[in-house]
Amino acid sequence: MATNIQETELVADILLKAAASLEQVGVSQARIDAELLLGYCLNKSRTALYLASTDRIDEQSLERFSKLLQRRILREPVAYITGEQEFWSHSFKVSPDVLIPRPETEFLIETALSRSNQKLPFGKCLDLCCGSGIIAIILALELNREVVAVDISAGALEIARENGLRHGVLDSISFIQSDLASELAVDSLFGLIVSNPPYVCSQEIDNDLEPEVALFEPRLALDGGRTGLDLIIRILEALPALLCPGGDFFMEIGSQQAADVLDLFHSHKKSLMYDSVEILEDYSGRDRVVHMRREDR
Repeated sequence: MATNIQETELVADILLKAAASLEQVGVSQARIDAELLLGYCLNKSRTALYLASTDRIDEQSLERFSKLLQRRILREPVAYITGEQEFWSHSFKVSPDVLIPRPETEFLIETALSRSNQKLPFGKCLDLCCGSGIIAIILALELNREVVAVDISAGALEIARENGLRHGVLDSISFIQSDLASELAVDSLFGLIVSNPPYVCSQEIDNDLEPEVALFEPRLALDGGRTGLDLIIRILEALPALLCPGGDFFMEIGSQQAADVLDLFHSHKKSLMYDSVEILEDYSGRDRVVHMRREDR
């Protein structure tokens, strides 16, 4: 789709035309995305763009913006175009090897930080299915504890390491390529385990998700199988060998999965030996996080 943006036009006019082009293809936050992309090209914040609304931009920047805008028109996410995503007031590198961080995962981390067992002696934390490393990095920054970050994807771990370096926590995090806990030491025990596993139903990915997700985000990090529970079941089966007495487990789940997930926990109660299990709603009132605390014995 042609955008018809001319070099002689003002920044304000360029943004209007760009937003209109994005709206035509169904982009929900067209104006914001246009501002983010133009700001990226000009190295300006959205506020600075407003102040520069009567400026004209040079030919090279305009050509670059037009190319990036065309990618967004094809529904490629802004975060993959710019290679950056804001999360927890920090900037993280992202690529098509990792999911783009979302507010739901901020809620997962907030919950883990506020509800984990403060009486438990300090020990290592585990981030299962770490992706871009955001959970492991925030845990390392906020708790000042050692973290083990696990993912099956080599590409994801490369991004996670780069983010760890960016935020100065490489010495605190061990990044391990592993199919869940298969490559962890047999005697590994963790006082806090946090996970954002693939939990989307295969059919939903194929038929119901926005093209930004279905076409561009890594299916390996999304697909939880026919019911969305395949990885969740495997994680529950691995937990008895990973979570220490008195330790806490927090996991992000789909908003329609609470009943099924609770049934799974109840069916594994004998092996998990937990004191309590609860489902917590996010700030939109949707079931989002399951929290389990193991018996302290």
